[in-house]
Amino acid sequence: MSEQTITAVALTDLPSRQSFLKPHRIVMLAVAAILVFCVVWFMRWDWVPKYSGRLVSGIGVTLMMLFSTAILGFLLAVPIGLVQVTGPRPLKWLASVFCTVIRGTPLLLQLWLLYYGLGSLFPQFPEIRNSFLWPYLREAWPYGVAALTISFAAYEGEVMRGAFAGVPPGELEAARAYGMSPFTVFRRIWLPRAVHRALPTLNGETVLQLKSTPLVATITVIDVYAVISKVRQETYITYEPLLLLALIYLCLTAILVIAFRYLENRIPTRGA
Repeated sequence: MSEQTITAVALTDLPSRQSFLKPHRIVMLAVAAILVFCVVWFMRWDWVPKYSGRLVSGIGVTLMMLFSTAILGFLLAVPIGLVQVTGPRPLKWLASVFCTVIRGTPLLLQLWLLYYGLGSLFPQFPEIRNSFLWPYLREAWPYGVAALTISFAAYEGEVMRGAFAGVPPGELEAARAYGMSPFTVFRRIWLPRAVHRALPTLNGETVLQLKSTPLVATITVIDVYAVISKVRQETYITYEPLLLLALIYLCLTAILVIAFRYLENRIPTRGA
């Protein structure tokens, strides 16, 4: 590389660095550093070692709820979105009604209907109480998983509907002309292209799903939000546990965003 080229590259990088170190950003970084110092120095954090084990366990429950419901919900969202594009008409109507009802009602209401509704009906049937499912149905977490999965499937089903409809018909016609079977066209062309188009929205929906997991604490599932609530009740400390909870969710959200960005960059993009 010649000296002129190196100089040109250095001059090209210089404006970007200068644009980042603008006065308002320096002030914001200074304010953030002062806030962090005040939080660490002037607030009480002596309770953290005592509850560290419960916090780790609660984070594990939160992640389990997030990933299990996101994966199950996405597996349901694919056929829900597909039938809204391809039919048949009765299934298309049912999928549309399902998405409308679930998206139009609060998730907390759905969670309570499952837990306090179905959960109170199951013990009345001896067949269920004597079955192998009863040790699970008597717990709270299956109802939390079901409610979060249904909600994610309804929202992501609409996203997949738009993603399936947005795949250029020419690509599908070319695959059929090549001799691919309908299932092969779906598996190798239609579904991958639709998932690639839906990835940015899927990222946002997964982050929203993470923020919805604290609702399971209302049915006695001990996630990280429930642990923080217990800390506040036992220590009578208000702000520090909430700040720690906010930091935990911020870190988890950042990890999700980075993972999806990495996945988006790893998927090759082809020209139209």
